[in-house]
Amino acid sequence: MKTIALLGSTGSIGRNALDLIAAHPDRYRVLALAAGQNIDLLAEQVERFSPEVVAVRDADLAGDLLKRIRPRGETEVLWGCDGTARAAALEGVDIVISAITGAAGLEPTMAAVRAGKDIALANKETLVMAGDLVMREAAERGIRVIPIDSEHSAVLQSLQGHDIRDLRRIILTASGGPFRETPIGDMAGITAAQALNHPNWDMGPKVTVDSATLMNKGLEVIEARWLFNLSMSQISVLIHPQSIIHSMAEYRDGSIMAQLGVPHMITPIAYALSCPRHLDTPIAPLDFSRISALTFEAPDLDRFRCLALALKAAEEGGGMPAVLNAANEIAVELFLKEALPFLSIPQLVERVMNAYEPSTMETIEQVLEADAWARTAAREEAGRMR
Repeated sequence: MKTIALLGSTGSIGRNALDLIAAHPDRYRVLALAAGQNIDLLAEQVERFSPEVVAVRDADLAGDLLKRIRPRGETEVLWGCDGTARAAALEGVDIVISAITGAAGLEPTMAAVRAGKDIALANKETLVMAGDLVMREAAERGIRVIPIDSEHSAVLQSLQGHDIRDLRRIILTASGGPFRETPIGDMAGITAAQALNHPNWDMGPKVTVDSATLMNKGLEVIEARWLFNLSMSQISVLIHPQSIIHSMAEYRDGSIMAQLGVPHMITPIAYALSCPRHLDTPIAPLDFSRISALTFEAPDLDRFRCLALALKAAEEGGGMPAVLNAANEIAVELFLKEALPFLSIPQLVERVMNAYEPSTMETIEQVLEADAWARTAAREEAGRMR
């Protein structure tokens, strides 16, 4: 029996994780839930799983939740970043599923690491912003950081049973999103509704927009660097529109190991909770007889400027990845509010990166300062771009 704290329980990853947990009550028990502001769904989850602790975004939401679950006096309600961090570090928790979207996931995930909890990581921003610090702390405490991203899960599975010294490179695949073949001249008028219509994956709005710009793949490159202790020269990106091969590992003798499957997040969630074993899931098996082709192409860095910027940030290191991530979060937020055109997302990110004075990141506090600076700079720059 593994006990679990789930951060981001009302999001796409969180809902899938709870469905999986409910299907295996002999293996998993939920001790803590943390969410943002979807109180209706969170109250249902509290009723269903009876956690010891639940955390929400602020005190007002905590009061609202308490009114809905008051008969369940055994559940303590916390709020704010401190409350979420307390839920993550709860005594008795074996593994923390970190599925909060964006930079907001860094501090509670770090709190879980410092408390000695294994991490099932869906919040890639944690390693984008502070990968060196997080992985160093995890190694010192002897805990595992297990990826939930489908690409990193595929790499992890492709590394099983092989000596890491024989690895030549990993290949992260990307669907290319909904605009892979859209003429660049037609991209200026792309709407939020169009960007949120991903051809293969069902994800939250921020991640879906990042997939449309390929920023998501750039963030995954940075995450992979720290997760698997690789150099940038050992990480490649390949467009694979069918999203069947989720990623690959190439060895120095030319052998390539790949993980394949239907595109559904419950598969990497299940592996993160059970690795190196594989759980039963409700996902139908891949039917090769119905696959007409698996195709591949190199990413067009002129079309996908966000990927190019992420690769640049990864090479520069220091606080630049945190700045990249923060500027992108603001840009996507403004795009979803129809306050910034689609093609202005990489323009805004690049302007903020150019204005940043590079510095080393030796503490989480320094990372958060770089993040805060970039958010302010991005909003100011966006005002000038209007």
